[in-house]
Amino acid sequence: MAEVEEGRKPSEESTDESEEEDSEEEPKLKYERLFNGVTEILQKDAASCMTVHDKFLALGTHFGKVFLLDIQGNVTQRFEISSVKINQISLDESGEHVGICSEDGKVVALHPQFTKSNYKQFVTGGNKLLLYEKNWLNRWKTSVLHEGEGSITNVQWRANLIAWANNVGVKIYDISTKQRITNVLRDNVSLRPDMYPCSLCWKDNTTLIVGWGTSIKICVVKERNPTEMRDLPSRYVEIVSAFETEFFISGLAPLADQLVALYFVKENPDHMFCARPRLDIIQPLPESCEEISSDALTVRNFKDNECRDYRLVHSEGESLFYIISPKDIVVAKERDQDDHIDWLLAKKKYEEALMAAEISFKNIKRHDVQKIGMSYINHLVEKGDYDSAARKCQKVLGKNMELWENEVYRFKTIGQLKAISQYLPRGDLRLRPAIYEMILHEFLRTDYEGFATLIREWPGELYNNNAIVQAVTDHLKRDPTNSTLLTTLAELYTYDQRYDRALEIYLRLRHKDVYQLIHKHNLFSSIEDKIVLLMDFDREKAVDMLLDNEDKISVSYLHKLFKRDHHKGQKYHERQIGLYAEYDRPNLLPFLRDSTHCPLEKVQFFTFLNPNTHPNFLKFVSRGTLWRRPSSSLQMIMEELEDQDDGELWEDLISYSIDKPPFITGLLNNIGTHVDPILLIHRIKEGMEIPNLRDSLVKILQDYNLQILLREGCKKILVADSLSLLQKMHRTQMRGVRVDEENICESCHATILPSDMAKPFGVVVFHCRHMFHKECLPSPGTIPGVQFCNICSAKRRGPGSGILEMKK
Repeated sequence: MAEVEEGRKPSEESTDESEEEDSEEEPKLKYERLFNGVTEILQKDAASCMTVHDKFLALGTHFGKVFLLDIQGNVTQRFEISSVKINQISLDESGEHVGICSEDGKVVALHPQFTKSNYKQFVTGGNKLLLYEKNWLNRWKTSVLHEGEGSITNVQWRANLIAWANNVGVKIYDISTKQRITNVLRDNVSLRPDMYPCSLCWKDNTTLIVGWGTSIKICVVKERNPTEMRDLPSRYVEIVSAFETEFFISGLAPLADQLVALYFVKENPDHMFCARPRLDIIQPLPESCEEISSDALTVRNFKDNECRDYRLVHSEGESLFYIISPKDIVVAKERDQDDHIDWLLAKKKYEEALMAAEISFKNIKRHDVQKIGMSYINHLVEKGDYDSAARKCQKVLGKNMELWENEVYRFKTIGQLKAISQYLPRGDLRLRPAIYEMILHEFLRTDYEGFATLIREWPGELYNNNAIVQAVTDHLKRDPTNSTLLTTLAELYTYDQRYDRALEIYLRLRHKDVYQLIHKHNLFSSIEDKIVLLMDFDREKAVDMLLDNEDKISVSYLHKLFKRDHHKGQKYHERQIGLYAEYDRPNLLPFLRDSTHCPLEKVQFFTFLNPNTHPNFLKFVSRGTLWRRPSSSLQMIMEELEDQDDGELWEDLISYSIDKPPFITGLLNNIGTHVDPILLIHRIKEGMEIPNLRDSLVKILQDYNLQILLREGCKKILVADSLSLLQKMHRTQMRGVRVDEENICESCHATILPSDMAKPFGVVVFHCRHMFHKECLPSPGTIPGVQFCNICSAKRRGPGSGILEMKK
């Protein structure tokens, strides 16, 4: 239950949080005293009543004074109204008009719209309820609304409804219809009305909350059905909730669908003093209520106060509740998210406080999410829950490198580097390498397995790889057979791209990752002499690797076999072409030159698929393979050579056929269109019998005549086309070229035509349509009297870019 402490020095006076330290239920309200000018007023006087406006407060005292205060309690205006106690202060909605009633006039209420000329009305209550209203002559007219039931102790005006309390009960009057619409009787008539006054509060324009003694009633004004009116008022009141409370009511105020009740408490009827007043939040039910929260308030001089000495007023604009007692004014307000976090932190509920701050980070003003998180981490460290504290670092520290490094050093101080190691940032945010190296050295000193795990999980860029390699090497000097350290060292070598050392360690350990290392980094050339060792410790994986990568491994073996004997392994020569081309290109041409077992069709197909192969590739194939095979026909050879159009290969074919009369006949019949036949005829030996020699010579002469005719026809066509194109170019270059102000000089980029056309100027226009001012032309070329466009000359346009000159 909350308390407001008393007895502090003036400089230290404040209100504690509404909570007992051992309470697990969070309070709903927080409290603070109204200081500044109020403190000085209440030292000399006593508060009797107060009303609240959105912009200011109006405080009445027992000595008949009224003070206007700002929200912080500073005095802005002071009025001496009477020599006796101020009983009630009433404000209109604008706050521009104030109605004040002292003990001699009892109570007063202004029309809420008093500022407007049509609503210049107010009521006062003593033995009668009097309505004052201005008429059209600007005079006050008085009318009696009610009398004859004792003194009127409270009156409240809302919209068109006036509610007042007298010795009998509570009445409601409708000013618009000028009808009294209800009479709510007082339940406990044994209580003196002056000692236990009635509390009235409008929740809205139709809901009135009535508190008297220990009874609370909620009354709702409703419209009557027209069929039921007859002589009855057009409105009636329905009591929707009525219940008894444990204590005497000093004030009521609405809070959403709940009520705030100020209770006067007597500890014991026999005692001469009273207990602290209570401020409860209750949930009304039709015939009872549910207590939501209850706070005991230690206001000044509470032991000397009576029920009539307390008042409760509220600000409708915000949830502010003012508890007025003769020597103290306390402000109660709903707790905000900052207050909620304060309470959670006080209860050491750090995780809930952090969650609340994260959810409401835009609304909190006094707290910082990261600071709350740091408090949570500190709490977990103090408890010894180092793993949870380290895990929270990820969420709380975020990308703040300084905080991260501070936490790492703190965990090092308390000997818990292992706890924080797995949560260190390793993505976009990275700490200094020294931080990661410090943790690795700690693990290397105390936990080899943990060290190996970190090396596998952490990217190598986080730390100095050479420094860690040296540290592992030093440890291996003391324990050279430790498999964990050796495996980790191999991983470090792999990251450092020292694959040979990593492979050496894996092979020595017969580690299963050796196959992955070979595959990933293409280390097949390094294991040619280690196949037996690989087969020895895992035959199945070794065989799978050989089968999956037979080309990469077998090229070296086949090459050495071919060097030893050109005819051994001849059935693999066709396959060796592709192997050499992919893995050993320099040895491809020597192989083709020396091999006589490579199929021509395979070479041709390979050449087709690999057009960028060395230009001498097929030449070597042809020399070394094509006509060295007796089964190959001359016709097929010549067809191959026709496609290649290589004179050197034709010379080789003539040399090969010169001692073979059938081949000479074939060459004489077909060579005429590709090679000069005289070269072949001069090399035929005298006396050699050539089958069908006469027919072959006749065919040569016919082919020669045909070639002459073709050349002459082509020459005529070429000359005619050249003449036609020349005439076309001449006509094109003789055409005029339009020059206007939109054209620019290609040298100075200024407009080609001057602004003053009356002055002489010179413009040069080339046939390529580039234009220059004559003075902007570069120096003449090497040919005297001939000028070329330097732009097109740079593009090898040649002398075709002639020149046109325009002068004025």
